[in-house]
Amino acid sequence: MMSGASFENATTLCARAGRIVVLMGGESAEREVSLRSGGAVFQALQSLGCDVVALDWRAALLPDLLAMRPDRVFIALHGRGGEDGCLQGALQVAGIPYTGSGVLACALAMDKIRTKQVWQSQHLQTPDFVVADPMLSSAEIVARLGLPVMVKPAREGSSIGISLVRDAAALDAALALARTHDRQVLVEAFISGGEYTVSIVDDEVLPAIKLETPHEFYDYDAKYHATTTRYLCPAGLSAAEETEMASVARAAFEAVGAQGWGRVDFMRDAAGRVWLIEVNLVPGMTDHSLVPMAARVAGWSFADLVARILRSSFETRV
Repeated sequence: MMSGASFENATTLCARAGRIVVLMGGESAEREVSLRSGGAVFQALQSLGCDVVALDWRAALLPDLLAMRPDRVFIALHGRGGEDGCLQGALQVAGIPYTGSGVLACALAMDKIRTKQVWQSQHLQTPDFVVADPMLSSAEIVARLGLPVMVKPAREGSSIGISLVRDAAALDAALALARTHDRQVLVEAFISGGEYTVSIVDDEVLPAIKLETPHEFYDYDAKYHATTTRYLCPAGLSAAEETEMASVARAAFEAVGAQGWGRVDFMRDAAGRVWLIEVNLVPGMTDHSLVPMAARVAGWSFADLVARILRSSFETRV
């Protein structure tokens, strides 16, 4: 039986879901993280009593997936090929329901540049930025944004290929690194302050988490390996500040057309202003991951969280 926070028991939910295939692994730079996420989700669905199998995904395996005739797919793939709308489109064409957001939202959220453009159109505050066109010199970028800046591949996750640049002389190397991961590169004004994240699951906003790391920023190692990263939840915000951050998170989530579940990342400057950084529509589900942490503070077990995500997949897609 799921906790009182859930709306139906596990037996009913699993019966409604039918045969579930958890897709994990994939071919992106986040493959190893995805394998851990998918393994945890698979075990949780088993514990709920669901009929579930796991598949280490490759795009070439689409005929194999269709031959398995799943009633529903739980997507635990991070990054391109799993989180960017490609897989979602294939499943939609095949008539197979799946967890998370639809094609448009996934494609949009995976692209940091276009996500920021949408947020700007909705008057949601996000740091100033430029797209690093090869014709744009490093000097012109610094003249526009100042220093320091964050240099990011436009369509990568888990902080892969990201650099914090404090010295103009280091900008060219940071741009070159980012371009090894994506031909489109975002250069973003650095916001000094606290780093926060807010998760949304099945239309419920979970408590904010404040991230503290001795690293220059919350990079790949701080996310998945370091023992020095601190996660504060409650995040030390006042009730009004927590409410404001939750409201901005929901607005940012809805602006890209997201559904089901996801996570919105922020910076909060010394004046208390909240700056949107990015939205993740298939966040990590590992033992270091942020959505499960927030869920625990909300009183949900990991199995409750997985059940909520699964239940949200029954909603009609917009």
